[in-house]
Order: sequence, then C-alpha cells, then structure tokens
Amino acid sequence: MVTYQGEEVMGPKPKPKTIDEYLAALNDDQRAALEKLRKIIRAAAPAAEECISYQLPAFRLDGKLLVAFGAWANHCAFYPGAVVEDLKDELMDYDISKGTIRFLSDSPLPATLVRKLVKARIARNAALPRHAGGAARRG
Repeated sequence: MVTYQGEEVMGPKPKPKTIDEYLAALNDDQRAALEKLRKIIRAAAPAAEECISYQLPAFRLDGKLLVAFGAWANHCAFYPGAVVEDLKDELMDYDISKGTIRFLSDSPLPATLVRKLVKARIARNAALPRHAGGAARRG
C-alpha cells in the first residue's frame, strides 16, 4: 500500500498503465463502484479517451484532462475539477473539497449527477482558450 497526503492509496504498487490494471488491484466493492463510474463517464463523453493521469484512472477529451477517479483506503473519489464549485448546491450531501467528491463504494454517485458533472466539465474545457501545440493554458 502507498501513502499519499496521509492516506493509504488502494491502488497497485507498480504504476498502472491502464484503467483495467488500476481496477484489478482493488477490492471487489471498490472495483464495482469505480467500474460503474467509468461506464457512466464513457456514456456521457463517448469521444473521451481513457488514460492514467497522476497514477489515477482518467479521461481526456481533445487533449485536455476531463475527469479522474480513484480508490483510497476508506473511500472512493471522483475528480471533475472546478465544476464541483459550480454545482456545490447539488453536492451538499457529499464530502467535497476543491475539485473532489468523495463517496463510499457501497453508496456510489448517482448516474444523473455524474452525467451532469461530466457535461459541465466538457463545457468548461471547451471554453478554455487553445494555444500553440493544442494545449490549454493554465492559470
């Protein structure tokens, strides 16, 4: 097990190269919850590509990070970025922090909420300016 910011990460010790490799190292409950989340994200953003970003399962769209998710020792997390702040009124029942929604594997996020977050993130990313090399400028 690896420790990150004081929490034990429930991911594989070797760096995963694919989402399937990441999920294979999880317990059954976490794997099931994150597979469900993965399926909802795929349906909401069919053109997005799966990847690993910062050792977490993630999706990219048009070269930009769209969302990520992961499993920790005591919870799972969905990382849709700044749209968490935009939709904080709808997220009052969840443990949230900047760009993060934490949930228990036996209480996965509702599909309608995940779709709304993904669509909001797509819209936010589309509004970002594109620069040389196709990368969006941060800051």
